[in-house]
Amino acid sequence: MRIVVHGQQAFGKSVLEALLKRGENVVAVYVAPEKPGQKADPLKEAALAANLPVHQPSTYKDPKVWEEFKALKPDLQVMAFVTLFVPEEFLNIPTHGSIQYHPSLLPAYRGASAINWPIIKGEKETGLSIFWPDNGLDTGDVLVQKKTPISNTDTLGTVYFDRLFPMGVDAMLEAVDLVKAGKAPRIKQDHAKATYEGKCGADNAKIDWGKPWEQIDRLIRGCNPAPGAWTLIDGKKLQVFDAQPIPARDPKGIGGKLGEVVAVDADSFTVVCADGRFKVTRVKHAEGQKVGAGEFASTASLAIGTRLS
Repeated sequence: MRIVVHGQQAFGKSVLEALLKRGENVVAVYVAPEKPGQKADPLKEAALAANLPVHQPSTYKDPKVWEEFKALKPDLQVMAFVTLFVPEEFLNIPTHGSIQYHPSLLPAYRGASAINWPIIKGEKETGLSIFWPDNGLDTGDVLVQKKTPISNTDTLGTVYFDRLFPMGVDAMLEAVDLVKAGKAPRIKQDHAKATYEGKCGADNAKIDWGKPWEQIDRLIRGCNPAPGAWTLIDGKKLQVFDAQPIPARDPKGIGGKLGEVVAVDADSFTVVCADGRFKVTRVKHAEGQKVGAGEFASTASLAIGTRLS
């Protein structure tokens, strides 16, 4: 079967390498074009190292791009982390169509930030879907799904890199096998149960110290490592990546004002929230690097009584 891999970054690279390792007939690779000054994408580098032709169209709405794809005589397009819109005219060119990875249990959490939001919203479970893409946003029929729990200490990083990434590579291989065997299902999504959240960006990641500790904790974990939950100190952004919640046993005994630094230690500083405190342990100030919160506190001369807003 003639396979075309379409994707980018580390996930796309891993899917390509997994297919090549087991001897699949990959005939070409499509990669998102680099921005000016940007280094070559890891998937592109892997494709060139394997002597595979690489295509990088800036749009997939151009009939000339469709004709170029048709000339490859593809049987299946494997889409691993694709961000550009790909219309059905392109998707349906391969003999067996196209399959795509999405890091949620569709129809839940369609959209670009499908890993952040389940953590932020307090879900206990998430997963991945390999589906047949169409002209909608993550609306196509499902082929394979895998589940994984979300613990009270999981971050975006642990859920993705530790589980959804390797599970996704394996699920892609499983899906390819089902297509080759003629046993690939097309399970209709229940659109009545669909949920969509917009991209989780800086506007969504601002910490409100007046919120309950559980909400703040989920926000910090769901934005670690990106986009990074943040607060303001002296009018400048301070991103918080790691922080241990300390729920109050008695709300009347929290002490301090909302957002107030009430303790500074060698490895951390402690901030007051609505119903407890947070021991902050890793931060990034303005354009600096991620550092231990104690190191930041020392460098910035962070004093007890400072208010984070």
